[in-house]
Amino acid sequence: MRSVEVTAFGSPEVLQVRESPRPDPGPGEVVIAVEAAEILFLDTQLRSGWGREYFTVEPPFVPGVGIAGTVIELGDGVDAAWQGARVAASTSSVGHYRGGGYAEFALAGVDRALRVPAGVEPAEALAALSDGAMGVSRIERSGLSAGDRALVTAASGGIGIWLIPLLAAAGVEVIAAAHGRQKVELARERGATVAVDYGQEGWADGLDEVDVVFDGAGGRLGEQAASLLRHGGRFFAYGAASGEFVDTDRLAAERGAQVIGLHEEFTDEDAHRYAGQALHLLAAGTVAPVIGQKLPLESAAEAHAAIEDRRIVGKSVLVP
Repeated sequence: MRSVEVTAFGSPEVLQVRESPRPDPGPGEVVIAVEAAEILFLDTQLRSGWGREYFTVEPPFVPGVGIAGTVIELGDGVDAAWQGARVAASTSSVGHYRGGGYAEFALAGVDRALRVPAGVEPAEALAALSDGAMGVSRIERSGLSAGDRALVTAASGGIGIWLIPLLAAAGVEVIAAAHGRQKVELARERGATVAVDYGQEGWADGLDEVDVVFDGAGGRLGEQAASLLRHGGRFFAYGAASGEFVDTDRLAAERGAQVIGLHEEFTDEDAHRYAGQALHLLAAGTVAPVIGQKLPLESAAEAHAAIEDRRIVGKSVLVP
């Protein structure tokens, strides 16, 4: 089979297509013929060599954790009813990075596979696995209700695209912060009450205090977002698009904030349940994913470069 390997830590050009044996399923695993493979911003960071204190990956490795396709082979102990099923699945357990998704065939534990509802395309189903599960879980754990106010950074990223419409539907006033006119407009179209460009100096000036911050940006932008959090509010730190996370210990001390982030207890069972809810929201049309680019395996380097340059709005997908 063909797969994409990170041949060394570095720029997108280290991504190379290789021929490798098709994987064999172990007990409790299935082999999936991949129709769509998710590209996360995390993939680009790990490829560059970032995050080695969090994830134990060393080249050569095949990136990618989210896949959608058809089950073609079952490992020992897997119910025969999974044979031929259309599924979306994660190759990795929560908090780990097994990779293997950028390939024509990939392994996943059957306990991390979800049947894709009729009418949901493979590329769309990918949006439920990490972004959808994270978005649904953040809202459930936020304690927000109608009339409350929330700030979403990286608002037109994968998770923001879920958060904004679901929060708006619950009657929450949403302040969305994104970079660039196109992304700001998308956030506004999704239901943000206020949408601002945090590429502009002073973007937070004059904004109202918020009850909850959903931060996918991290770094200086995350710190600026935190300055708007009311005392005793909640701060969700789930991304570091800037390359580093907010100093959450200081935030908790200075603002009495409840910080939910990297050390949150979030199990595989949680991820499975929330992703299942997200798939049903897709099937119902409650949330519509935005597919920004859909490219073949051979264009993985191009896809990574576009993500790093912030040229893509929405989800990036490889199609083997």
